[in-house]
Amino acid sequence: MSEPLAVVYYSSIIPGSRLATRLQDLGYRVHPLGSLADLPTVCEREKPLIALVEISPVEDGRREVKALRANPATTHIPVLAFCGPHDKTFSAAAQEAGVSLLASSASALEQLPMLLDQALEVS
Repeated sequence: MSEPLAVVYYSSIIPGSRLATRLQDLGYRVHPLGSLADLPTVCEREKPLIALVEISPVEDGRREVKALRANPATTHIPVLAFCGPHDKTFSAAAQEAGVSLLASSASALEQLPMLLDQALEVS
């Protein structure tokens, strides 16, 4: 049986590399993205089980997540998004765009197995 694929975008190198390592420890193959703009194209081509993205008010990912949801080939891919402290407006906007689950970057590593289960269950 092959390992499931996770597409990962993180703008911060240290947390991003830790997240990738943790995913590998959990049995995932990891495809890192150089840019959040690559999310729709890479997901269509690589067909991951899940996409994990860091979002922020500056780089909120709404356009990219909406593109995933609009494409019949990628609409089923759950998106687990991480962000720093956020307000209700930002959270609602991310979920309206199609993010499956929004979590805190601070607790991502410790809670990753549970977050993955929850994001995969939602979709």
